[in-house]
Amino acid sequence: MTGPYPDPPARVSFELFPPKTEAGEATLAQTVDQLSGADPDYFSVTYGAGGGTRESTARVVDMVGARSGRPVAHHLTCVGASRNEVDTLARGLHAKGITRIVALRGDLPEGQTLAADGYGDAAELVAGLRRVADFDISVGAYPEVHPEAANAQADLDHLKRKLDAGAARAITQYTFDTDVILRFVDRARDAGITAPIVPGIMPVTNFAGIKRFSAMCGASIPDWLARMFEGLDDAPETRAMVATSVATEQCRLLLDAGLSEFHFYTLNRPEVSLAVCRALGLTPEIAAETAA
Repeated sequence: MTGPYPDPPARVSFELFPPKTEAGEATLAQTVDQLSGADPDYFSVTYGAGGGTRESTARVVDMVGARSGRPVAHHLTCVGASRNEVDTLARGLHAKGITRIVALRGDLPEGQTLAADGYGDAAELVAGLRRVADFDISVGAYPEVHPEAANAQADLDHLKRKLDAGAARAITQYTFDTDVILRFVDRARDAGITAPIVPGIMPVTNFAGIKRFSAMCGASIPDWLARMFEGLDDAPETRAMVATSVATEQCRLLLDAGLSEFHFYTLNRPEVSLAVCRALGLTPEIAAETAA
């Protein structure tokens, strides 16, 4: 990478989740307008545990596509539905022109198991979706190993199954230790995985919230990161500047290592993600200046 911005420029996508209220959806519409200025390849919209946000996910997918003019990936999981129900939903999505899917096993609500007539894991879901239509499918990858995996090799083998079943790329769980991501990519390549691996980037808008979420999903919080956010609970402007610096540095290190596509877990907050994109040269204004 030479100069202030990467050449060629980085490519980004943004993940959103369905708000719980109409007011939240109105605010999200403004967020979509702001994020669209960073010229993302696409947006994605998550699916609640047990399929609990099915209707709101579909509504938000439609809204995001209409407002942004960008492709929108609809998340689908194995949880809370039979194969027939998933296939029927997928056919409906494809009929509406929604051809991007993020296929995940999904988190099982406490005390719940997968339906006996449902897809057993994400690899089966990918294969089923490919039978329904020619979807562009992304799957999850876990540089720090999925919490339910027997070990790192078993987790990597499962990733290969998902890609071999027809997924186009893997999007990683966020990992703040960049070296962990790079070692994971090296291991994946050594295992014969050739599909793109897209690092997931988590801008830290709320450190206490990130700590809680990380504990549930198996993402570690390095000591250096905790020190950087220590004492900033009541200093949102400083916290945002630190968060921007951390995420920008991670993206630059990944760019230097040859990874140029990033998936931002925005948590429906545009500010830090947009600041990082600006640092990477991804706004219309900077694009115009760079071309001049």
